[in-house]
Amino acid sequence: MAKAEEFEELRPLLFSIAYRILGSVTEAEDAVQETWLRYETSPTSPVSAKAFLSAVVTRISINVLHSARVRREEYVGPWFPEPLLTDPYQDPERSAELADSVSMAALLLLERLTPLERAVFVLREVFEFGFPDIASAVGRSQAACRQLVVRARRHMHAGRPRFEADRREREELAVRFFDAFTEGDIDGVRELLSADVQMVADSGGKAPQWAGGFFGADQVSRVLAALLAPFVHIGGAVEPHQVNGQPGAIFRDRDGKVIHTWTLDILDGQIQTIRTVSNPDKLGHVGPVADAWAVLREAQQARRDAD
Repeated sequence: MAKAEEFEELRPLLFSIAYRILGSVTEAEDAVQETWLRYETSPTSPVSAKAFLSAVVTRISINVLHSARVRREEYVGPWFPEPLLTDPYQDPERSAELADSVSMAALLLLERLTPLERAVFVLREVFEFGFPDIASAVGRSQAACRQLVVRARRHMHAGRPRFEADRREREELAVRFFDAFTEGDIDGVRELLSADVQMVADSGGKAPQWAGGFFGADQVSRVLAALLAPFVHIGGAVEPHQVNGQPGAIFRDRDGKVIHTWTLDILDGQIQTIRTVSNPDKLGHVGPVADAWAVLREAQQARRDAD
């Protein structure tokens, strides 16, 4: 098999590794492209293309993450991963597990790890690589990699909810939520929110911001009620969609351009967190991006006219 064919066959795996390490679609795509350039110019053919390419994309991603962390420390407001609509790496027997590993909640937990811990955890716990290949990929001994996995597991497990919702239950609840929301049934929305629900946005200072967020079922339901009518009046649309393997939605303006994405964290039959990504720099891969400030001004004018 030619190098290009081998690479294309493994591209979905390489992207999925890089995205889980980096939390960025654009940076993951760049890491995969750099991996191809190194593979194309390599004078020898590796015994295992999968092991070689996975090692290369992991090393590149670790290096990128070191510099990305500095930028994230200076980030304006909350930082969320770039929304991922579809994970290209498919394994029918582990589809639910793989989807959970790419959720916003899981990726934010991974932010607690060092770049090396994160890479080792992703290779071992998500993609089930053996320790010899992991050690080769990160340039550490197998014993050191085992210790890194132990530490990473401890951090990840400490932050996970005690009881996770069944996937079908999550999807059914999300359907009820978005139906109630788009129909203006705020009482129906309120019933699906946990008492301490959070609604938090990542705008990066480049889109309308929700201050520190909204907290509690009463406040969040009031905000949702205030958002919907003027948004619909100006031709906005809510498109329910899986985002990062979770129930979510894409919000579009009247021209179909992307304003922001939502993901819902659902636990114990209630919505615990609504995470919004509105930073235009993080939405280009979803589709043409709207001018969120213009949409806000138009919605505010529609609300004033209605009053």
